[in-house]
Amino acid sequence: MSSLGSIYLGVSGLNSSQNALNTTAHNLANVDTKGYARQQVLLRDFGYVNWGENHISTFQKGLGVDFQTVRQVRDVFLDKAYRQEVGREAFYDAGYQAIAEVEDLFGELEGVAFQDTIHDLWRSLQTLANEPNNIETRASFVQSAVTFIERAENISYQIKDYQVNLNIQIKDTVNRINSIGDEIKDLNHKIRAYESNGVENANDLRDQRNVLLDELGKLVSITYREDHNGVVTVNVEGVSFVSEDMVSHMDVKKANPGTDMLVPVWPSHKNAEVFNFDRIPSSEANTDIGSLKGLLLVRGDKAANYLDIPVRKSPEGEDEVADAEYEAKVKEYNLRIESSAIMNIQAQFDQLIHGIATTINDILCPNAKLADGTVVLDKDKAPVCIDGETRGIELFKRKSMDRYSISGDEYVFHAEDESNVHSLYTIGEIEINPLILQDYANLNLSSNDGTEDYDSDVIEQLLSKWQEPFATLSPNTLTYYNFSDYYNAFISGIANRGEKYDSISTNQATMVANIDNKRMEISAVASDEELTNLIKFQHSYNAAARYVTVVDEMLEHIIKNL
Repeated sequence: MSSLGSIYLGVSGLNSSQNALNTTAHNLANVDTKGYARQQVLLRDFGYVNWGENHISTFQKGLGVDFQTVRQVRDVFLDKAYRQEVGREAFYDAGYQAIAEVEDLFGELEGVAFQDTIHDLWRSLQTLANEPNNIETRASFVQSAVTFIERAENISYQIKDYQVNLNIQIKDTVNRINSIGDEIKDLNHKIRAYESNGVENANDLRDQRNVLLDELGKLVSITYREDHNGVVTVNVEGVSFVSEDMVSHMDVKKANPGTDMLVPVWPSHKNAEVFNFDRIPSSEANTDIGSLKGLLLVRGDKAANYLDIPVRKSPEGEDEVADAEYEAKVKEYNLRIESSAIMNIQAQFDQLIHGIATTINDILCPNAKLADGTVVLDKDKAPVCIDGETRGIELFKRKSMDRYSISGDEYVFHAEDESNVHSLYTIGEIEINPLILQDYANLNLSSNDGTEDYDSDVIEQLLSKWQEPFATLSPNTLTYYNFSDYYNAFISGIANRGEKYDSISTNQATMVANIDNKRMEISAVASDEELTNLIKFQHSYNAAARYVTVVDEMLEHIIKNL
């Protein structure tokens, strides 16, 4: 029996070495497979037989080596760190890509710069000031205004189109997230079935699942855990996404009635929105993770205009706004508008166009307030057309609303109404007055004193108001800018924001690469190391085979000599 037991001991060495050789060969075969983690054979002693004992120790005989398991060589802590940091990189990269796209629309780096359009309008205004009654200078000024409005509308429409088209990326991302969830669930079932015998690990299936978790971590913020059956459950933004037997799919819906913007929701939770933007995402709170969230934040939930920028009104009369109300508006602006790059750009750009249009209109058509509070055209100050009579013709006209309606002898002003977009001097609702396009003589620049000369006060106001500060970029800044400086600060703000996002994204990419390199140092297949193991296990196999051969020869010799 002792000799036969020696054969079993040698066979255990053969089996263990063969398993180790197979595992090493599998590693070499997958040296270039994405997401593959190298596998390692774990061996253990088979057991011992006691021969006896004395006062010092027990006499034992080993029964050979036993194959324990084939494990993946991974670091779960590096995996979690990688999935978090790659999600943060994707969040800021999504913001940078959107800002770069919008910045190009203004043509400041290449193409026709919008700054040139503003300068052309200013230069034509200066030329007009030199010869106000010259039809050619009037025509040049009006055409510069036409170009100004057309360029502004074109840029605004392109920004809005890009904003809406981000819905496609959002829907594609949501669909991919759902697909990943389904694939993880299927792999969970396969792994559980494969490992149910308690003998082998489904390492290749686990590799596939880890690749999916890496990708999912880039799209959204995730947490996950593995149970004793090998099933991984995944939470997305704190909500159960992949459970043991089901996947809670995302869907999309319109953010608000009347808008084209889509937001991800959980149909299984009464269409609750996936992301909560009641707080601005930040690294400190660990809420700036995932490309999907980055896309939603940079896009915003509507097309913004100048009304979205709070302005502290005059503390006189009915226009007084309480500090508490103003601060509440600033808080809402910081949370909803300033945090969204595209909406912030839309609001600030519209504020510039609104400022230029209303400033020029108010000079050409000045208003006054009657005793009953009605706002009317100030006939005493208002310049007239070349015919010496016609007045109240504004340069920048609202497409769907006239500036005045005649009531008796008064021109009653139709003020802007926040609840009616058609009453606003905002991009998309402004056009050059058709009466002025038909006849440049209808531009109100002549004095109303009957001399048929131009109104010097109007000309002086047009020049001086252009140079005067009219607004800040946001309620968070104190510097008031004139039109040209405002645009320069506006473009600089876009560039600085894009550079900030790019810098964070680049730093994150470096961090992600370092973490991934550390993961690869642990889990990647090194062909030199595996070839060394191949030689080692081959020698081990040969030694075990030689041992069995020696025992066999001994048994043969004993049997022949009986």
